[in-house]
Amino acid sequence: MVSRKLTNSIAAGVAAIAIAGGSYGIVSATFSGSPAAASSGTAGSGGAAGGPGSGGGSNARSGPAAGGSSGTASGVSTSGFTLTTAAGQKVTVHEATATTYEKGTSAASASAVTAGEPVLVLGTTSGTTITATQIIVQPASSGSATAPAAKVVPFQRGAPATSKQVGQIPANYTEGSGTIVSGTAASKATEAALAAYPGGVVDRVVKLSNGEYEVHYIGVNWPHHIFVNQDFTVVGAD
Repeated sequence: MVSRKLTNSIAAGVAAIAIAGGSYGIVSATFSGSPAAASSGTAGSGGAAGGPGSGGGSNARSGPAAGGSSGTASGVSTSGFTLTTAAGQKVTVHEATATTYEKGTSAASASAVTAGEPVLVLGTTSGTTITATQIIVQPASSGSATAPAAKVVPFQRGAPATSKQVGQIPANYTEGSGTIVSGTAASKATEAALAAYPGGVVDRVVKLSNGEYEVHYIGVNWPHHIFVNQDFTVVGAD
């Protein structure tokens, strides 16, 4: 009788441990899943520095992409500098051995970048950090715009996003559609957008199904998307 009671007690204890272990596993799985879900949601938002971003779809960001920004250089060192956009956004620029330089339309060296100089930076954007592939000091305005002039709305934390459309928006455009591009096309589209709407940070360029480009801005409350045609002329924004 004593042996049977002891056996039953051991069995009950084992069952309790198994149940407790199962409960722990459920709690652990729930906890570990939450950060992953948050990370997944953030990847497609493109809202670095509080800037509004676009939703998911084939162009949802999963990492750094081709882009750039323009503004005034400060804090210049041998490894990079800080760029302040026309809208007041601070951008960290990292230079590398492969970075190329121009001053106006002439080839230059890293020494051309000095505090107070206007610069255009093209490269790989991750939030408000750009690893520069090309830096143009005293850039000429290279982008033409057929859309009516509209002022960039600087980012202000807590302020509601501005919603308006200017110029031509592709008829079949759906936010989140298209394919992220890099290389010459991304650089030309970025340069055109920044010339027409200075103040933002381009964190990706998306080629749409009609062959035009959507240039995605962060660091401002408006515009969020700038549309550039196949001739790299800005035609609209929203």
